[in-house]
Amino acid sequence: MTTERFTELTTERLRLRQWLDSDLDVWAAMNADPRVREFWPDLLSREQAAAGLECFRAELAERGWGWWAVEVTATGEFIGMAGLDPVDEEAPVTGVEAGWRLARSAWGHGYATEAARAVLAYGFRTLRLPEVLAISVAGNERSRALMSRLGMAHDPAADFDDLSVPPGPLRHSVVYRIGAGSFAAG
Repeated sequence: MTTERFTELTTERLRLRQWLDSDLDVWAAMNADPRVREFWPDLLSREQAAAGLECFRAELAERGWGWWAVEVTATGEFIGMAGLDPVDEEAPVTGVEAGWRLARSAWGHGYATEAARAVLAYGFRTLRLPEVLAISVAGNERSRALMSRLGMAHDPAADFDDLSVPPGPLRHSVVYRIGAGSFAAG
């Protein structure tokens, strides 16, 4: 597999990079953690986590951007993922979505905000996207607070029920948006 088009992002404290085989143990543990997966319908098995890692790796290699592995530069510690990806075809909204998921040990340090800002900067400055979305379960207040910190605005008219999720509190999704002009001004 070629990585000629792959782009690595760096911030003051983080490196967003291609996935490594050595990331699997932490990635699998994160996705088996009920707190990390609180707003997802299921925990992931090690096999499911490994398949996701391989998909992310292939997409980064193919198009040069996607769901990057996030590591703390000072220590080399892998702490999760952040990135951009086209919205799933099943969703009633279209565009490119920003997202993030960090190990619980990485919460509360500002890493998600730092990684998400780098991802948005890449989306607007390099990919020249006119807009980036973020989608979350309505009850995920931590994620929604991060979206607001990034300057994203809630678009209630675009909110939807995710029919791939069983009925219950995880079904209703909220949509946040930020345009290139708003990001540049922020």
